Amino acid sequence: MKILRLSSKELQKICSRVYCNKKRIEEKVRRIVEEVHLNGDEALLKFTKKFDGVKLTAKDLRVSESEINGAYQNIEPAFFDILKAIFENIERFYKKELKKPWRVKDGDGAELGRLFRPIEKVGIYIPSGTAPLVSTVYMTVLPAKLAGVERIVIASPPNKSCQIDSNILVVANILKVSEIYKMGGAQAIAALAFGTKTVPRVDKIVGPGNAYVTEAKRQVFGYADIDMLAGPSEVVIIANQFSNPKFVIEDLRAQSEHSGGLSILITTSRRFANLIKKEVERGYIILARNLDHAVEIANSIAPEHLEILTNKPKRLLKKIKNAGAVFLGPYSPTAIGDYWAGPSHVLPTCGTARFFSGLGVKDFIKTTHFVSYSKKALDKARQSIEKLTSLEKLPRHFESVKVRFD
Repeated sequence: MKILRLSSKELQKICSRVYCNKKRIEEKVRRIVEEVHLNGDEALLKFTKKFDGVKLTAKDLRVSESEINGAYQNIEPAFFDILKAIFENIERFYKKELKKPWRVKDGDGAELGRLFRPIEKVGIYIPSGTAPLVSTVYMTVLPAKLAGVERIVIASPPNKSCQIDSNILVVANILKVSEIYKMGGAQAIAALAFGTKTVPRVDKIVGPGNAYVTEAKRQVFGYADIDMLAGPSEVVIIANQFSNPKFVIEDLRAQSEHSGGLSILITTSRRFANLIKKEVERGYIILARNLDHAVEIANSIAPEHLEILTNKPKRLLKKIKNAGAVFLGPYSPTAIGDYWAGPSHVLPTCGTARFFSGLGVKDFIKTTHFVSYSKKALDKARQSIEKLTSLEKLPRHFESVKVRFD
């Protein structure tokens, strides 16, 4: 690990990092997206063969019932008990996020309110390159289900045997996912955003992916909504002389399992910093003047995962402004959030925790305002509307009000 000075350009670069800004990737993805938009299944199959090394027909794209049934044969019975417990954790957490419609009235007969409606069709991308991200299935599908989404479509790249990982198929099937398609990369995102003869067009696309997937999500935004622009996994750990060095070492090492993962230790103890530096190869160490200063640095980095391993971590929690998820105390490693605790592990990275939030029920809900005025209430507002329409030089707007009193 490398100890950074607070004034170093390297630290400034970390604080201003972005998910991906390579012109080559942007241009390559644009060509893929445009071709899928224009040629649909033909382009999707072409890129599946080119990038995944798999030759499929349009009929092969959608996972069949027989494939799903066959996947169950590869699953150990104990896995179902584990899933049941995890699902309960996630549902317990996200049920607190469900909202009810509301309305307000006044004495003149004006009634205003807000309705909450689920997005109708959602596409979920499940990576399966270096390893199948089985946990991402339930971390994305369950919040969508609780929101009331009726049609959930999963896209995941096929392996060399033209199959999707059995665990992904089984978890998706248990959660009653509507459809699963064998497609990955930028071409899968384009297919979901625009639709093809085989793949349905969705209203929103969520889920993590590599730089090509993320760039494709950026480019199709507007044709469909997206959850966020996410980069490689990150962890920042705030620790001091009272922290257990073994816990810090292993939590930092865990991030090295992710391609391009970012590991940062912020500590108030130089001795502790030197100890960790000897044991962990990849990552950075930042020396802070005190714990308040450590929090200030962490807020500037705005990490995906923030662990606070000091002796009284909850004292610092109220000062955290920017983090995807915060893990408090020695027995709350990032891994408990990745797989088990309840909140989704789909979190903002690359400093976007300054304005993005972790995936939740809210991401699958849209709101509609409603306005219901009586004649008396409209009359009360008439003079004000006349003045404003005059200022904006939109006289017909006022006429649409005035005609109701002629």
